[in-house]
Amino acid sequence: MKITKILVANRSEIAIRVLRACAEINIATVAIYTYEDRYSQHRYKADESYQIGENNDPLKPYLDIEEIISLAKSKGVNAIHPGYGFLSENSEFARKCAENDIIFIGPDPEVMDALGDKITAKKIAVKCNVPVIESNTEDLTSLQIAIAEANRIGYPVMLKAASGGGGRGMRVIRSNEDFESNFNSAKNEALNAFGDDTMFLEKYVENPKHIEVQIVADRHGNIRHLFERDCSVQRRHQKVVEVAPSYNVSQKVKDALYDYAVAITSEVNYNNIGTVEFLVDPQDNIYFIEVNPRIQVEHTVTEMVTGIDLVKTQIFIAGGYKLSDKQIKIYDQDSLATYGFALQCRLTTEDPENNFTPDYGDITTYRSASGMGIRLDAGSIYQGYKV
Repeated sequence: MKITKILVANRSEIAIRVLRACAEINIATVAIYTYEDRYSQHRYKADESYQIGENNDPLKPYLDIEEIISLAKSKGVNAIHPGYGFLSENSEFARKCAENDIIFIGPDPEVMDALGDKITAKKIAVKCNVPVIESNTEDLTSLQIAIAEANRIGYPVMLKAASGGGGRGMRVIRSNEDFESNFNSAKNEALNAFGDDTMFLEKYVENPKHIEVQIVADRHGNIRHLFERDCSVQRRHQKVVEVAPSYNVSQKVKDALYDYAVAITSEVNYNNIGTVEFLVDPQDNIYFIEVNPRIQVEHTVTEMVTGIDLVKTQIFIAGGYKLSDKQIKIYDQDSLATYGFALQCRLTTEDPENNFTPDYGDITTYRSASGMGIRLDAGSIYQGYKV
């Protein structure tokens, strides 16, 4: 099916990024926004934009599958791009799109089921002989079971949301007492962010490098990697600085990371783009973390060093094109290379005097960087904007 009109089921920076890609390849667009986002720039960047949800509900409407699908059908949309976060890793959403003859711009729901859940993804990694971090073997259905599993693994451990990302629902736990104060809050955070409060435990690796491999795969069995990114600079387990290519990582380790990433994604017949994430400890031991079956915030640094537009690539793959087709132009692995170095910094609205918690207020002054080699992927920041 030829993609002719895309609804972007997201907001802010990633919505604007997708809308720009659509404009450059002459695809009509629809934006959605909540009442709180009525002044956000993404609603003005689309050909059409519509409010979803009630006036007192700022974020949950972005998770309302039925309303989004209904709106898409009523506006003649034949493809939906989920962006990142919200419904981007929700296999039910992907299935609902298919049931309504709407193309979901992302992996098939079966792939998302296999890899979107971190617990299932680790089992696939083990099957592919990819090293993983020791984790719980019992489902964490209660605090008591979680504490017992943590004692078996040995502190410190990392408590994670099985369906999560972006650092939400994650806690470093160093004692039984830590667990008692963090278990329920982590579950609630995961439920509110992802609609799923399933948690799991991993042994916490101290002082690792966080290296991820960008994968691109079409619907014809072709999979390539677009090298790696280093996302080690984080706060609260959320990435704040990302670079490509990685630094102080040997080529031997990089090659192993590439092979592992391709093996895991090949095992599930992956299609569209995705990211396979690893930890590399100071002794160069590699540990698989997860697969993110979606676009990443930090996709920009890969674009800058490879010259490949990942969002357009997503759209073309969803439309049935092969990697080698002229619309994508990704040929054999040996034809790919990186050029130069890219560094991305995230600008966030947080209170540094209150543990960098999310903050709000008025943007009184704003001047963006510009010049040779500088790229700005902005959300809804401008002078006078109310956060």
